[in-house]
Amino acid sequence: MAELTPNAMKVYDALKKLGATSPDSLKTADDIMRTSRLPKGMANNALMELVAKGYAKRVAREKAAGYYVTK
Repeated sequence: MAELTPNAMKVYDALKKLGATSPDSLKTADDIMRTSRLPKGMANNALMELVAKGYAKRVAREKAAGYYVTK
């Protein structure tokens, strides 16, 4: 967790707060953006960082991709 940026930590906490802890409880980037209170670009960059470092997983769906915490 120490290697994450402050924005990535906010997004990680937002995912936990929203209950996105399994593939059955996916949350969209908009949900995460609102909960973390970060602008859209910063929230998306933080999400990409979490996915790249293995802390979150992105699941492509028909309309919007969903995210959940893996660690």
